[in-house]
Amino acid sequence: MSDNKNIFKKVENIKLLACDIDGVLTRGEIIIFNDGEEIKIWNAKDGIGFSALLRTVPRIKTAWITGRQSLQVEKRAKDLKIDYLISNCVNKKKALEEIMKENEFNVSEVAYIGDDIVDIPVLEIVGFSACPKDACEDVKKSVDYNSSFNGGEGAVREIIEIIMKAKGEWHRSSDIDV
Repeated sequence: MSDNKNIFKKVENIKLLACDIDGVLTRGEIIIFNDGEEIKIWNAKDGIGFSALLRTVPRIKTAWITGRQSLQVEKRAKDLKIDYLISNCVNKKKALEEIMKENEFNVSEVAYIGDDIVDIPVLEIVGFSACPKDACEDVKKSVDYNSSFNGGEGAVREIIEIIMKAKGEWHRSSDIDV
């Protein structure tokens, strides 16, 4: 974080953390069996980050927005108590705007993490935008913060830590029971 003060200012009022899945919460690799079942590899650090966020700052809502449908994603979202899982999404911006409207959040209260060109319309409207280190170049140019971690390797955890630190809640994260 080259400019902590400006980043912390942008995230201190975040009420919704939303993100893409493939390439953000996973490395973007998808294994598909003959029966159509998908396998994704999740990073435990991201999971602990979501658990810490939920337990220490429960007023922050979470959303996963993805263009794919997967039973594994549904299970992981349920396990982590993600508030909104939008699958088979063709318009991520519209999906996010509906969540914002339902919760009466304005754009400055929303953070989004994306990694590819389909995420750019969402990244351009939120109060805080971020991407993994290995996001495509167009995304890297569009965001407020480039993670020092690749997708599926702790990038989301890093952003969660930034949000919690800006809210003065990170010190409580070691008290969580995962």
